[in-house]
Amino acid sequence: MIISESVLEELLKAFPQVRPQIYFKSSLTALSHAMEDQVLAGVDRPLVIASFQRERFYRQEAHRYLRIAERTDQVYVLAAPETDFVDRQDYETIAFQPADALSQEWHLVVLGAHYASCLICRERQQPDPPANIQDLHIDQSRRFEGIWTFDRQTVYEAANLLLKRIQIYRPDLAAKTELMLAQIKTDATCGFNQVDPGPFAERLVTYLQAGQYKLAKAYRSIAEKERKERLINSITAAVRRSLNPNEILQVAVQELGKVLGAGRCLIYRCKSTDETATLEYEFLGSCGYAASSPAKRQPPSFDTHSLVGQSWSLRANPLFQEVVQKQEPVYVEDTHVDERLRETQSTLTQNGQIRSWLMVPVLNQNQLLGIVELHYCSTPHKLERSELEMVEAIATQIGVALIQAEAYANLEDLNQQLAALDRTRSNLIAITGHELRTPLSTIQVCLESLASEPDMSPDLRQVMLNSALTDSDRMRKLIQDFLTLSRLESGRIEWRLEPLPLEECVDLALSSLQAHKYDTPLPKVTTQLPSELPLVQVDGEWLVEVISKLLDNACKFTDSTGQITIEAQRTGGKMLEVIVADTGRGIESNRLETVFDRFYQEEGALRRTTGGTGLGLAICRQIIAGWGGRIWAESGGKDQGTQVHFTIPIVQSSLSDKKPATSRRRKTR
Repeated sequence: MIISESVLEELLKAFPQVRPQIYFKSSLTALSHAMEDQVLAGVDRPLVIASFQRERFYRQEAHRYLRIAERTDQVYVLAAPETDFVDRQDYETIAFQPADALSQEWHLVVLGAHYASCLICRERQQPDPPANIQDLHIDQSRRFEGIWTFDRQTVYEAANLLLKRIQIYRPDLAAKTELMLAQIKTDATCGFNQVDPGPFAERLVTYLQAGQYKLAKAYRSIAEKERKERLINSITAAVRRSLNPNEILQVAVQELGKVLGAGRCLIYRCKSTDETATLEYEFLGSCGYAASSPAKRQPPSFDTHSLVGQSWSLRANPLFQEVVQKQEPVYVEDTHVDERLRETQSTLTQNGQIRSWLMVPVLNQNQLLGIVELHYCSTPHKLERSELEMVEAIATQIGVALIQAEAYANLEDLNQQLAALDRTRSNLIAITGHELRTPLSTIQVCLESLASEPDMSPDLRQVMLNSALTDSDRMRKLIQDFLTLSRLESGRIEWRLEPLPLEECVDLALSSLQAHKYDTPLPKVTTQLPSELPLVQVDGEWLVEVISKLLDNACKFTDSTGQITIEAQRTGGKMLEVIVADTGRGIESNRLETVFDRFYQEEGALRRTTGGTGLGLAICRQIIAGWGGRIWAESGGKDQGTQVHFTIPIVQSSLSDKKPATSRRRKTR
């Protein structure tokens, strides 16, 4: 049977002068326990009626009602059954339907010869809570509207209403409840209250203290979360404000050290295979206090010294090895007694003034990017879970920042490469227009003249033919340079390395220079090769190509009254350095690197006074790099001449140094 009328409503109809109040569930729990304690502390045998809304709420208090049943045989417990709410021998259990009005109410009636109190309440419906609020907090904040009183007349009426409900739910208890109703009716006008405030006061004080403890704990939790959120926000703001990892790590180390009150905080980048790490980012505290535990603070015995710029040992640090192996934080509360640091205590903990030591890895896809360290230097520090979670959260943010910074740097490199490609495309168009169209126009004019003028004199005809041949050779060299550079850059060249004397390659390059036809007389070319030079391990054909192009470049930018010198010297290692120097136009210091770029023309592709494609030095660089050497240029500036240096490997054999060099002499051409 379902009864839809509320007990509270019936009681208020009987006593219209009574005004209900609002109670939270935590308050009702405290009042109910205080009333139950009054029963347990008393000597009479009172009537006790309790309504628990749901069986699961009753199960939390079942042990208390076993104790109450030892004091009196008039105990009635009502609840809406969910699993096993069955009759008991100790006291009476009464089940009602979940749709009954009692399922929304909370009742407790205690009626004795010298003591009476009741708590009659009905739950007020609240809107659904947010999904992120914990159920425990929701349950404690449930609100009830009702009456809590010691007035005997009100208690008698409440007992009368509930006993009549019990008769309806459990007809088999009619005889037992009729006796109690008759007794209530007889005592309704003659009873009195003799309330002992002791159990009430103790219970309510206990609940008040427990509530204050929970509130303080909640405040601490909120403060920890706020501190963590503020720290993470500052790091996130630094990440958003700048993609410079140096700025981000500096902000992170300062904020983390301040919030956690460490004596020292370190953040450094490293890999799992590194032997050492250089310390660049550091926070120093006064003495390593724990900010979250002021009671633990001890007077400082020393100031923490800085480790910035020092080389921090990783391979010899057992804590670092454990972090690498487990990829998890490692904490040592007292380094003086930790077995792992026994052998390295003097070099690490004493020099670093470390008493408590935390190491947290900065990871990305299981790859170690760096380490966050906290040092407490004066006394051992007990690390709290919230502190560790905070450091782990910051390490995660640092890992994201480092990856973003690296990605940004890679993006900048790609942008620079794209810009270089765009410049290459522009230069290629300019060179194609100038270096191909101009000779083609000349060849076309010469051939048209020869075809349309049959009476042309033999001398003029020869001039036309020579012009066409010269420009066709110019086009052939341009196309050959394009193909050569393409093959070198794609790695399709097969080097035929062999031991060769450098002087033979120089002689062949000089012969090629003399065979080339220039419009103006060549400057003086001098070779200054030492008499004892080791053999070089190179591809002779390509070495001649390098020297020829360098000599050709030097001749183009040096007057006929100038001088070009070819020199060579040992570098002291496995390489031989060759220098081609001239006294010509020179190169400005800011262009000493760019002259080796493809299509580079100092005067511009369309207004230069010398011929060429701008590919010669780029080809030389690819050839020298293919042998493991290096090429670079030096110059004092405009009209100060240029020296082009390149290194090539020598033959690693004692015979190369002993080979007679009868042909190695000073030559002038």
